[in-house]
Amino acid sequence: MKEKFALTNYRNPEQLDVEQHSAVLVENGLISGIVNSDHIPQDYSIVQLNGNTLCAGFFDIQVNGGGGVLFNDEPNLDGIKAIAEAHRQFGTTQLLPTLISDDIEKVTTAITAVDEAIEQGVPGIIGIHLEGPFLQKEKKGIHDASKFLDLTEELIPKLTALKGGKTLITLAPDAVPSDIIKKLVNAGCIVFAGHTNASYEQCITAEQAGLIGYTHLFNAMSGMQSRAPGAVGAALSSDTAFYGLIADGHHVHPASLKAAIKANPDRAILVTDAMPTVGHVSSQFILGNERIHVVNGRCQNSSGTLAGSHLSMQNAIQNTQNLCNISLPQATKMASYNPAKALGLHNTFGKIEAGYNASFTILN
Repeated sequence: MKEKFALTNYRNPEQLDVEQHSAVLVENGLISGIVNSDHIPQDYSIVQLNGNTLCAGFFDIQVNGGGGVLFNDEPNLDGIKAIAEAHRQFGTTQLLPTLISDDIEKVTTAITAVDEAIEQGVPGIIGIHLEGPFLQKEKKGIHDASKFLDLTEELIPKLTALKGGKTLITLAPDAVPSDIIKKLVNAGCIVFAGHTNASYEQCITAEQAGLIGYTHLFNAMSGMQSRAPGAVGAALSSDTAFYGLIADGHHVHPASLKAAIKANPDRAILVTDAMPTVGHVSSQFILGNERIHVVNGRCQNSSGTLAGSHLSMQNAIQNTQNLCNISLPQATKMASYNPAKALGLHNTFGKIEAGYNASFTILN
């Protein structure tokens, strides 16, 4: 694609009519303006979108794998490239490669690999998500509890070593002291709660220390009860917390999914929690010492425990529309602007406006 081009003849998610008279101008990777198609500068090449829908590129903050690659198994440049390429075909233009609970040496290797990917300009890589190993055993899910560690102050330099991009850490507030959470946040990390049996009060204390979100809401966390709101209640009652939702029809009941979206549509985030089978012909993979199979769309081990998902962001949006009667504009916002905002990148990604990154997904 040339450095200067204009996108024309498109729909936006909020309108049924084709925007025949508007053009999105792109120069050197940024949106330079939106003009009448009669005012496209002569040195811009024209890209006709043939009436298709133009969206801000999808942004996935939880991607364990794709294209036959599990990030834990291949925490290197080639592995990251393969994962990004697999998800790109489903509209994901930005993502966080996500490391499931592992040894600290593996964490260091993964951070180094993401730094290399960012330095080399691998499309879409904007940081790393460390999902563990500072989690609660009672809510381990498919994570290997033998890898779990206490998060001490001495580990903070290793966890915050990423030179470029964003570092998101999922931890259990009932396993990590609030003063440590505060130090992680002060060092530049974004902290979410997940795989936790924390009480509502523990979650609020963690939020006061700087925690701003909840990883795959409902799954592997203390549920909401009438007199014990738990982590789910803390997330849904918060005015400021973000929360990820896996809209595959298996992790969360459609009614719960719809209730969570309605609770705070500006804070709900679609995530895939994707595994290596996404964008790949194989329907199985090895996670730790277990073989995981895709059975009726579920990634599960031999006992039926969910192990990530076989979900693309494209399908997450379609499922949100079909299962919850959520509009396309709201669904795409949860897949673009909201996750960008959670990472503090909402002035760069997630909108089609002048000054934003020229990151697009086109829907037919």
